[in-house]
Amino acid sequence: MKVNEVMHAPAEWVGAETSVQDVAALMARADIGAIPVGQDDRLIGIITDRDLALRVVALGRDAKTTRADEVMSPGVVYCRTEEDVEDAIHLMDQKQIRRLPVLDDRKRLVGMLSLGDVAHGTGLHLAGELARAVAGHHR
Repeated sequence: MKVNEVMHAPAEWVGAETSVQDVAALMARADIGAIPVGQDDRLIGIITDRDLALRVVALGRDAKTTRADEVMSPGVVYCRTEEDVEDAIHLMDQKQIRRLPVLDDRKRLVGMLSLGDVAHGTGLHLAGELARAVAGHHR
């Protein structure tokens, strides 16, 4: 099974200068927990609901003036539309991440692949393996 068969599309993204208040509002409207950040026609990072909680709210930063690129996780781990889902799952396991931006053959963001997408689009065995792999146990 290919990634483009289970990913959700289209994918939302924001510019690096976008305020985190606007990022959070977009997350709420779209019911998503991660948004890629772009600059100069390329992805430069990803901002998650966890980034907002730990790097903005917990530190008392002003959500109206704090920019996405100030609190995002830099670098982007991604997969391709024609990649096998199993390969994407392996990448998510390796990198301990729950969401992957999906790029097409022109390196354009066309979707996102999440743990939920894998759970709905593949068998329970694969979804269970991924959930166990990326769910870090905190002591």
